[in-house]
This record gives sequence, C-alpha cells and structure tokens, in this order.
Amino acid sequence: MAEKQSILGRIAQLTKANINSILDRAEDPQKMLDQLVRDYTSSIAEAEDAVAVTIGNLRLAEQDHAADISDARDWGQKALAASSKAEQLRGAGDAGEAARFDNLAKIAIGKQISAENEARAAEPMIASQNEVVEKLKVGLQQMRGKLDDLKGRRDQLVARAKMADAQGRVQGAIASINVMDPTSEIARYEEQVRREEARVAGHAELQGATLEAQFAELEDYGKDAEVEARLAALKGGAAPQQIGASVGADEDAAVGTDEGSANLAAEEDKTRY
Repeated sequence: MAEKQSILGRIAQLTKANINSILDRAEDPQKMLDQLVRDYTSSIAEAEDAVAVTIGNLRLAEQDHAADISDARDWGQKALAASSKAEQLRGAGDAGEAARFDNLAKIAIGKQISAENEARAAEPMIASQNEVVEKLKVGLQQMRGKLDDLKGRRDQLVARAKMADAQGRVQGAIASINVMDPTSEIARYEEQVRREEARVAGHAELQGATLEAQFAELEDYGKDAEVEARLAALKGGAAPQQIGASVGADEDAAVGTDEGSANLAAEEDKTRY
C-alpha cells in the first residue's frame, strides 16, 4: 500500500510541476527542457512499470476472488448432494450411512462458508485496488500529455530561440554596416585623394612661379646690359642709337665683320706660301 501511495504521490508531483517556474530558474532553458523531457520520459517508464505491477496484483486478487466464489459454489453443491444422499439413506432405513453423508454435508458447508468469507474479505481490497489503478492510469495519461506538451513547447522555444539568435545576428550585421558605411569610407578616401591632388598642384604652382621669376630676372638683366652698352657708346662719342639706324648699323657692322674676316683669311693664306 505504501508503494502505491508513493507512485501516486510521484505522479501527482510530476503532473503538477510548474514548467514555467522551472524554466525561469534555469540558466540554459534549452538544456533544462531537454533534461525535463528525459526526466519525464524516465519517470513515465518507471510509473508504467509500477502501474503494471499494481494492475497485475489486482488481476491476481480478482482471480483469487473469482476462485473463492467458484469454490463456495462448488462446496455448496457438494453439501446439497451429501444432504440429499443422507435423506435418501435415512428414508431407506440406513441411519449410519445417512449420518455419514450428513457429516459430509456439514464439511462441505464449512468449506463453502470459508470460501465465501475469503471472497467477501477480498472485495474491499479489490475495490480499493481498482480505484488506485484507475487513478494511476489517469495520472499516466496526464503525464503522457504533459510530456507531449513539454516536447512541443521545447521544440517551439528552441525554434524561437534560434530565430531570435538569427535575427540578432542580422540586426548586428545591419548595425555594423550602418556604423561602418562603405560610402563613408569611399568619401573619406576621395577626400584624401583631393587633398593629395591639391598638394601636388600647389607644389607645381610654386615651381611655376619660381621659373617665371627666374626668367623675369634674366629679362631684367638683359635690359640692364643694353642700357650699359648704349651709355658706354654715348660716352665714346657715338650718336644716339635710333630704331632704324640701329638696324642699318647692325647690318653694316655685320658686313664689315664679314669683310674683315675675308681679309684676315687672305693674309693667313699668303703667310702659308
């Protein structure tokens, strides 16, 4: 009986278990759900074995009860047969045999009463065991339903957890893309290129300005040389140089230079001979 109460108590405890509170206390709900499924499956298997033993004992008690009833019926029939035989013998004047069969009838009646008493004594126990077995069956059915619900919720929660994890990864990727925008990197690189181009252009402009200054200095030096030359010519008694005269003088100077060169060459030839 204590074993039956233990089985009932365990089944009741498992069927009334608050899964939500267990999950709230769990660090890893998925692992806790898997462990709960394993525990429920193991507990259901143990409960099924215990219920099966209880049902087996009940069926044995029912069989014994049925056997007691059958024995009581058989002993009643034997008592009736012995009593009838005794009356027949007594009617025939055989008192000794009649008494013997009366004793047999009494023995049969005693056996009948004993079998009836055993059957009556077993009936409350059988009724109680039938009630217990029905409760155990209902509890097992509830446990199976709880297990199916637990498996369904576990699968749903695992699927939701995976979906939430995937969504979190996507959101993280999107956030990282927003933080590290490729277009902003390109714009930053473009700005660097523009700055480098501007720097090179500045150097080129600076070098160009220096060359122009050098050429301008050369032009200024040429002008100063011409001024000094004309001043020296004026001091030497030459007439002021005019644009047209300057051209003619330059041509005459060129012709004179050519003639002088020719005379010098002739003199060198005479010297050789």
